[in-house]
Amino acid sequence: MNERGKSDRPVVPEKPANKECGAPHLAEQEEGRGLAKRNSVEQNRGRAQDRVSLQSALDRIRQAARKDRKLRFTTLFHHVYDVRRLEEAFNSLRKTAAAGVDGVTWHQYNENLEKNLGELSERLKSGAYRAKPVRRQYIPKADGRQRPLGIPVLEDKIVQRATAEVMNAIYEEDFLGFSYGFRPGRGPHNALDAITVGIIRKKVSYVLDADIRGFYDAVDHEWLIKFVEHRIGDERVVRHIKKWLNAGVLEDGKRMQMEEGTPQGSSISPILANIYLHYAFDLFAHQWRKKRARGEVIIVRFADDIVMGFQYRDDAERFRQELKERLARFNLELHPEKTRLMEFGRFAVENRKKRGEGKPETFDFLGFTHICGKKRSGKFAVLRKTMRKRMGAKLKEVKADLKERMHDPVPTVGKWLASVLRGHFQYFGVPRNSYSMGAFRLAVIRLWHHVLNRRSQTGQIPWKRMKRLASIYLPSARIQHPYPEQRLRV
Repeated sequence: MNERGKSDRPVVPEKPANKECGAPHLAEQEEGRGLAKRNSVEQNRGRAQDRVSLQSALDRIRQAARKDRKLRFTTLFHHVYDVRRLEEAFNSLRKTAAAGVDGVTWHQYNENLEKNLGELSERLKSGAYRAKPVRRQYIPKADGRQRPLGIPVLEDKIVQRATAEVMNAIYEEDFLGFSYGFRPGRGPHNALDAITVGIIRKKVSYVLDADIRGFYDAVDHEWLIKFVEHRIGDERVVRHIKKWLNAGVLEDGKRMQMEEGTPQGSSISPILANIYLHYAFDLFAHQWRKKRARGEVIIVRFADDIVMGFQYRDDAERFRQELKERLARFNLELHPEKTRLMEFGRFAVENRKKRGEGKPETFDFLGFTHICGKKRSGKFAVLRKTMRKRMGAKLKEVKADLKERMHDPVPTVGKWLASVLRGHFQYFGVPRNSYSMGAFRLAVIRLWHHVLNRRSQTGQIPWKRMKRLASIYLPSARIQHPYPEQRLRV
């Protein structure tokens, strides 16, 4: 199944020991087979057996990748076109997602799923599969700009998701512990906790808040394929990655060929982005920390958002300069306005106080503004507050939606607003952020009050009654997440 890579390939260093927060991987499947019609008991038993078979196949890939860091996998594609794996990938897709350029939705494809997946598998095996261009649309960002989002056709999503699962089995053994974005068992709150605990426990006096300018649009295709080929020697897998990269974008009825970049929104894009940054940034930063830093250094990366803590300013300045040179090799650059070096941490608070200066600057990361603060006991703490831009953008969105729902029944609107608040609290409900969550809830109540007053024909609704409606329909602001030290300790 596998063969060793050539001796001239670069040696990938061992990972640091902070990768213990993994989670069970998605069940996978090994060999192609048609979807059999069974009764409910046999079907459930069969699917459970399929999942075990798929898991075993991926486990063998993981073990081989873990055992030999230079191993190149030359026969992987049969794991991708396995009909059962394609079915798992299809079922993992969002059912209400927008359709691609062919207009086929999840529900339409599901009407004749057995036949559709069987034909897709045959086209993959025979080489007749062709990637279609990605439909581009734009979504507003918190800062008022537009973020381009790519919407692949459904079959491309299925094959990309299946391919990503197989590739994850290899690369999860390679990726370093400080990489958190779009990885199984990891999420933004793991990254938030890691940077918080790192600043508190380590001798951090300076924070480098680094942002790579237009990363997803700047990925160099040639470099990306070279990075992929370090581990994947199956030409069929590499060829399909090239197909997706070269499929182009359809915008306003015009097809544009993309010389560089990966479309945000595709199922394969997250792991390709992580592979690119693994070689362009992670390995470099890890080696720099071990061999060139004078003091302690902490690193947290979530996709293209990077936060680093340094004990000494000269370390931080040298690293920033060398990072600029490193990224330039791979067609990347640091955003000059969004990349900042600042004094931050408990030592920064003490040093600035001695110099008669004000509080340290703040930095934003994954929707939270990080602030040097104190616990009730007086000890140093990193406070995390909802970013004003993020909250303002969400309230603007709620206001627009409320206007469209102005004449809907109160219980219907109340149920919808409750789901909005629960989603907001689920993400932003971190310790010491109660005030921001309460402010968001109050702002939503006021927006609802304004809409109800506009549609009322009997005059203004008293605030007392509005508060009663809010208590009936809207959840209270509650902390949803443990303290960072507790989660990392577990």
